[in-house]
Amino acid sequence: MSEYHDFDHFGLDPRIVAAVKAMGYTRPTPIQSKAIPLVLRGRDVMGAAQTGTGKTAGFALPIIHRLLPQANTSASPARHPVRALILAPTRELADQVAENVRMYIAGTPLRCATVYGGVDMEPQTQALRQGAEIVVATPGRLLDHLQQKNTSLSQVQAVVLDEADRMLDMGFLPDISRILNQLPRERQSLMFSATFSEEIKKLAANFLRDPVLVEVAQRNAAADTVQQELYRVHESEKTAALLELLRSRGLRQVLVFVNTKIGCRRLARELVKNGVNADAIHGDKSQDERMKALEGFKQGTIDVLVATDVAARGLDIAELPAVINYDVPYAPEDYVHRIGRTGRAGASGLAMTLATGAEDRAVAAIERLIKRPIEVKTLDLKRGRGERPPRFRERAEAHGRSAAAERRHAVAAAPRPTADDIFSKPYEPAAAGKAAEAEEQAPAAGKKPAKVAALLGGGKR
Repeated sequence: MSEYHDFDHFGLDPRIVAAVKAMGYTRPTPIQSKAIPLVLRGRDVMGAAQTGTGKTAGFALPIIHRLLPQANTSASPARHPVRALILAPTRELADQVAENVRMYIAGTPLRCATVYGGVDMEPQTQALRQGAEIVVATPGRLLDHLQQKNTSLSQVQAVVLDEADRMLDMGFLPDISRILNQLPRERQSLMFSATFSEEIKKLAANFLRDPVLVEVAQRNAAADTVQQELYRVHESEKTAALLELLRSRGLRQVLVFVNTKIGCRRLARELVKNGVNADAIHGDKSQDERMKALEGFKQGTIDVLVATDVAARGLDIAELPAVINYDVPYAPEDYVHRIGRTGRAGASGLAMTLATGAEDRAVAAIERLIKRPIEVKTLDLKRGRGERPPRFRERAEAHGRSAAAERRHAVAAAPRPTADDIFSKPYEPAAAGKAAEAEEQAPAAGKKPAKVAALLGGGKR
């Protein structure tokens, strides 16, 4: 298959080419060079490429070109039925894909609507009822709109499963099946993902027709532009190691990945306590909070973004210098997606992983997957283990000497008690004391002895 050196030679509509050039695209990526001609011809495609290689343009540009002959300038919703459906696993990825699509169609009458959960349905309902040829959605929220009859999929001509493996991991297979059953049988179907497992291929066999497999890199391979480093630390040293990496490398825009939502919140708070401008993004946050954190990170107002794997797929942050795995991911494939946030579009990137002894097996699984060892580096964590810097140690020692001197001075200056004769004379029992003792031993006159037997349960009855 021939390589394309620019977007003019694909035969795309001039309006699309103009939009692409306005976005700064100059040379198609390998996945775009191979996928765009196939999609333009109407073929079903399975596109496998490492993350950050431009899969979105690989399927969106030819789909838009195929829809343009049916584009209509009428304001009537009936003139703008859903003709292309793009399914994404997460809200962030759906929002990002939709943002790119809107830039691609900026000079055309086509419309794009975004549908995902975690936000009010009403604005989405209005957008769908006003008509949109291209809908980008997460499966669950799309089913909600279909149930309420806010839109129809009866005229869909192309459907895309973006990051299909992630959707299966998240349990979306039943929802995807329900959605696909509402689509016309005659349609173009595309699957694009960074990885293709055997399960994904089984799914493809059920809804793709004679698909063409497009692979531009070794499956599950990490980008060559990303320098990978591994630091072996104790669990108690992780936060200190993270702070040392941020300080020693002078990093100002870093994506830090953790495995759990509670760990994400705790680490972000700990970083803030240590003077780092950090925020967190995870599934328990509202969509507005998540988008605000992402926007702040992209704009540079947030230096460190702590994230769960909800942010590992599809996030396109221009020139992100580094990614740090605070936790080794449970699934080796997630490592590839995490570090794929840096080193995008040919730029260089840095991926650092903190690993404890309990995570050695997970590290070994990652190295088997990427078919290369990760370079092990050392980190000086003496301060992190409790050894104070010299200035603090000297200050503490000086304070200790001063406190000891003050105690000695206080003891010397304290008034001494005067001598008491009672403690220097020999003991002499008093006569009154002897009389009192004799009185206690003799029974008092006129008193009857106590009835001890009665108290003990004896005596006459």
